[in-house]
Amino acid sequence: MLAADGLKPVAVVLTHGHLDHTFSVLPVCDGYGIPAYLHPADSGMLSDPARWHGPALAPLISGVRLPDPADVLALDDGATLSLAGVDLTVRHAPGHTQGSVMFSLDLDDSPGLLAGDVLFAGSVGRVDLPGGSWESMLGSLRDVVLPLDDATVVLPGHGPATTIGRERATNPYLAEASAAPKGRGL
Repeated sequence: MLAADGLKPVAVVLTHGHLDHTFSVLPVCDGYGIPAYLHPADSGMLSDPARWHGPALAPLISGVRLPDPADVLALDDGATLSLAGVDLTVRHAPGHTQGSVMFSLDLDDSPGLLAGDVLFAGSVGRVDLPGGSWESMLGSLRDVVLPLDDATVVLPGHGPATTIGRERATNPYLAEASAAPKGRGL
């Protein structure tokens, strides 16, 4: 697709290390000589995906070993990546995985959030796989998601786009997170 559209990627930024988000990282990174960015808490997930997908999925991918790309760079909370004229601010938001991150960016008319598998329209990412934690997810929703402006456009890793305002008003998991006492989670 990249070649067919005449595109030249400059980096691969990963919201977390699960296989459904990382399967093409090696050929894209090494094929174009570009780095992959991943939070250090999810290191190891690229090369050994079966370990991180639980007993139901692991048998389907057991034995799959994917070498890490030649250049994997760490995503640090609060860091800003400037890639191809786009500034992405890293927001560490553990819960779906220990190294889950979201990226804030400016869209044309509003703030944006690349939410990965932390926040979906009407839901949140699952926390039942190895490395997942409901306590951490609540902390991330409370401390990272809820402070965002209602106009923030959320582009999740799966499903339709939404806004923080819509999710604040309708998402039961955000309601639970807003009531969670400090000290839970992160």
